[in-house]
Amino acid sequence: MIKTGLCLAPRFARRQVAMVSVVKNYATEAKIEVKPFKLHNLTEGPPTSGTLTRDEALKYYRQMQTIRRLETSAGNLYKEKLVRGFCHLYSGQEACAVGMKGAMRSQDNIISAYRVHGWTYLMGVSPRGVLCELTGKQGGCARGKGGSMHMYAPNFYGGNGIVGAQVPLGAGVALACKYKGNGGVCLALYGDGAANQGQIFEAYNMAHLWKLPCIFVCENNGYGMGTSAERGSCNVNYYQRGDVLPGIWVDGMDVVAVKLATEFAINHVLNIGPVVMEVYTYRYSGHSMSDPGTSYRTRDEVQEVRQTRDPISSFKDKILAAGLVTADELKTMDNEIKKEVDEATKQAKGDSEIGLPELSTDVYSMNLEGDIRGCSPGSWLKHGTLKRAVNL
Repeated sequence: MIKTGLCLAPRFARRQVAMVSVVKNYATEAKIEVKPFKLHNLTEGPPTSGTLTRDEALKYYRQMQTIRRLETSAGNLYKEKLVRGFCHLYSGQEACAVGMKGAMRSQDNIISAYRVHGWTYLMGVSPRGVLCELTGKQGGCARGKGGSMHMYAPNFYGGNGIVGAQVPLGAGVALACKYKGNGGVCLALYGDGAANQGQIFEAYNMAHLWKLPCIFVCENNGYGMGTSAERGSCNVNYYQRGDVLPGIWVDGMDVVAVKLATEFAINHVLNIGPVVMEVYTYRYSGHSMSDPGTSYRTRDEVQEVRQTRDPISSFKDKILAAGLVTADELKTMDNEIKKEVDEATKQAKGDSEIGLPELSTDVYSMNLEGDIRGCSPGSWLKHGTLKRAVNL
């Protein structure tokens, strides 16, 4: 095994110098440097460098590229009117989810808002399961009954449709972890547009008083529903808004930085108390598919971010320059991902919806009344179960 130093030349990798372990014609690991973190009520923050293995590089690239391809398919299905209702895409924010998931352990949990097709995939649902759910088909992760805004998987408590309401629920999941003593934490995600909600500050307060293992994550993509963060918030330093709660700002376009920050946050909440983490990112699409996203920002701005800060292309440059992967490997992977998502899209289009008798199943995890609450007496909507509920 030979130790060698590599100077990273590509534009996206100028900040990094890697010491790599080389086996055969590629490096097995490299030391990656990231942008400094901003801290609030902390004397020490996450390390500004970490070791990235070849396996991790391939894994994170595959995950981010799959999410990007998945969202492109979701957008196309919406345009074809096969996805009904709302559809919120995650394109541009892939490093946030992949970085956090890379730090999570088996006992950790996540709850978020409705921009979570990528999270659903990361938490174990196949691209087919995501796209079938989007199109309301029985092959979906919730049998097509949840759609875009209600996806679930083990340890994933959904993409919630009511803005900000998932944050106190996340504090509750953290309370459950503490009560059960399983050593788990909960990442409660919300956007900059939801950051001014009162229930979020109430959740901060209770979490601090009870020392809950909760990481409050503000995915700051710069824009709420139709306006910029600067126009909607008097303080856009979201990592500082927990008052006495410590805060961390991290570059959300860098998957390694997000992973390092999340690892630090997990350790902090388990040993000291809750923390607020702001991941500074960007979304390429509008707020939802019904929003063109160009009335409050320019196309040139979006294009500039794509060219200079894109989380996938920048990560690709870094791992190529570090010698962890080859261009041919990534090209082969890209083709594999395209084939997988294209096949999942085809299956989603051809799948069928559930039958009427299944509509009233698994509304409750433990049904005590027999009928569906709110239905008239004698209604045909009798509660049943298929024993397919998750998170139990």
